[in-house]
Amino acid sequence: MLPKGGPMPGKRKQYDREFKLEAVKLVVDQGRSVADVAASLGVSEGVLHAWKRKYVADGAHAFPGQGRMKPDDEEVRELKRQLARVRQERDILKKAMAYFVNEKR
Repeated sequence: MLPKGGPMPGKRKQYDREFKLEAVKLVVDQGRSVADVAASLGVSEGVLHAWKRKYVADGAHAFPGQGRMKPDDEEVRELKRQLARVRQERDILKKAMAYFVNEKR
């Protein structure tokens, strides 16, 4: 049995984008160790290492938040949507062309 006031099973702490960016900047920009920053902020070293990897990989677009995408991912999604629409239009035109070709015979 968990003591009163302890963490609930299955619940994870969620940190906002600004908190994550500031934590990573303490490591990257100020040269502090991951262990030092993690201890001072009360997060695990593994979590801070993961944030650092994301920051190094994505820079200013790291940690977009729930329901949001990185600009590159959003562009890919929009292009896929446009491609699907163009394919539908093409298929409709093919069917219409086949209809009119058969009608002339």
